[in-house]
Amino acid sequence: MARTNPYRPFTPDPDQMARAPAVSGNAINGLGETEFRRPRMVYWAPDPDDIPHGEMQRWFYTVDKSAPAMVAAQEDRARRIASVSLPEIAPERVTRSPDAWLDALQAFRAEADVDMIGSAPLDLDWLYEGAETGFSRVIMLGVQHDHARISHAPGIEAGAEVITQYGRAMAGAVRVAGWLRRQGWDAEPQTGPMTGKLAMIPAAIACGFGELGKHGSLINAEFGASFRLAAVLTDAPIADTPPREFGVDAFCASCRICEDACPPEAISAGKRTVRGVRKWYVDFDRCLPFFNQTHGCAICIAVCPWSRPGVGLNLAAKLKRRRKRLG
Repeated sequence: MARTNPYRPFTPDPDQMARAPAVSGNAINGLGETEFRRPRMVYWAPDPDDIPHGEMQRWFYTVDKSAPAMVAAQEDRARRIASVSLPEIAPERVTRSPDAWLDALQAFRAEADVDMIGSAPLDLDWLYEGAETGFSRVIMLGVQHDHARISHAPGIEAGAEVITQYGRAMAGAVRVAGWLRRQGWDAEPQTGPMTGKLAMIPAAIACGFGELGKHGSLINAEFGASFRLAAVLTDAPIADTPPREFGVDAFCASCRICEDACPPEAISAGKRTVRGVRKWYVDFDRCLPFFNQTHGCAICIAVCPWSRPGVGLNLAAKLKRRRKRLG
């Protein structure tokens, strides 16, 4: 028997929808386009005046921001960011082999206070339209959500947890960039949720963080979909951490948990063509109003089977055995 979704049918707040632009966010994202192009900023603009959905972004800032859990999370994020700063670049460069650089970077993970680190050559196709950089490599960072808190999605506690983890990711990116700069290598942090130069999901896939899930987020064997990303751009010759596949694509094709749990029915049952690539896609125009009204939602990553503590690695091993058995 199908489980009833307590948030359906969803009716967007008329005040919010009065601020919606004429242009579809799906069109900005390139849904249905058969030719490749770089991504365009659709939301989380540093200056909301720069995007068509800017008034909806401003409306989001007004939702339950005075709730004690949200205030505490915002204060925690501010403290984390205030505790770090970028040093000047040391005049002499430290030299190491690529593998030694990677070992040193992984050893720095605890001090950076991040849960995952990976490295890959920077593909300029990952940059947003109009963005430029002279850097040749990207370091990706991941920070895991507290499962007990994110499980409250779409409640205030889950929204506060997202703010907390973005604060960790921001501070971690500055620490890693500072670590490189103190060794003579220029480095530039890129942090969310505001849109920067880099589309982080394709970079994270290249760094071995996981595969794209049906809910539009990465799925990682260790942390499921329940983590946030930050990045550092640099030229330091760090060895690659290669992409990993563990059966997510086929799993998502037959799983409907996030699809059924999504209140505005924004998660597609099948893949869609987006800027010339066939991929999992979440309908932006359906998702955004519920996201805005519920502290950033996060239902899809909270209910994802991979996100439950202790499940991902066992599930990946099970899928590997199945693939081996089927040849």
